[in-house]
Amino acid sequence: MLDFILNPIAGGKHGKKTRKVLDKIQKYLGQKCVDFKIHLTNYKGHAKSLVKSLIKKGATDIIVVGGDGTLHEAINGFENFENVNMGIIPCGTGNDFASALNIPLNTEKALDIILEQTPKYVDYMQMGDIRGLNIIGTGIDVDVLKKYEKMKKKNKFSYTSCLIKTLCDFEYTDFDAELDGQVSSHHSFIACIANGKVFGGGIPISPQADPTDNKLNFLAVSAVPRLKIIGKFIGLKAGKVLSFKETTHQTCQSVNIKTEKPCIVQVDGELYEGVPLNVKIVPNQLKVYRV
Repeated sequence: MLDFILNPIAGGKHGKKTRKVLDKIQKYLGQKCVDFKIHLTNYKGHAKSLVKSLIKKGATDIIVVGGDGTLHEAINGFENFENVNMGIIPCGTGNDFASALNIPLNTEKALDIILEQTPKYVDYMQMGDIRGLNIIGTGIDVDVLKKYEKMKKKNKFSYTSCLIKTLCDFEYTDFDAELDGQVSSHHSFIACIANGKVFGGGIPISPQADPTDNKLNFLAVSAVPRLKIIGKFIGLKAGKVLSFKETTHQTCQSVNIKTEKPCIVQVDGELYEGVPLNVKIVPNQLKVYRV
């Protein structure tokens, strides 16, 4: 039995994209005589409680239909990792973690992975009692998300426009980063802890990250002269952030970020206040249907 968690407004408030994907799921699995149930989310955080409830009732295969936000809720509802697998049908505005696992946007092809492949381990990040799959960070990404949340139309273009606006007036932050016990100080516009490669609908913030290598990727970019901001942005979009002389990049097992003032942290695009930015990688627990 496949239990599908479906966010009806993933990919847009009107739900047109999700309805098309749902029709494809029902038709394709019907043709293949596969037993499945669809569980719709009704409010923010509902996917988390749905997953918990389904697992307690004995569900073994949780298939998440949505974007990074729905995936974030789902992983935070997971229990009994040994007996439960996750599948992903990308259907969001941004499908960044699905991209990191090379899961196709084509619904039928994504379903074939679930039907034909054996689930394999995928790393996730633990920050206190919060789990993350793709990116955890603070700094400019938080400011971008604040602007993005106010946008009437949410898509990749609007996220990019928010990023450009934020780059032009962002104030850099001082923080200490403890990586596997080694401390360094930074004057940076971002403290990024990556399990996946991209954020914001495809911006390659951590091109070398691999959610199956049992490692975190820490990245910080120090102060850039304002006149060079646009050039750096073009380089970022082209996947060249690691070549910037201002970039610090290191793989590790754990990251502890300390700032002078309490900071807001984004986890997979969701904002959290008043939480310590203390992250560790968790390998060999979560099993995901992937190639």
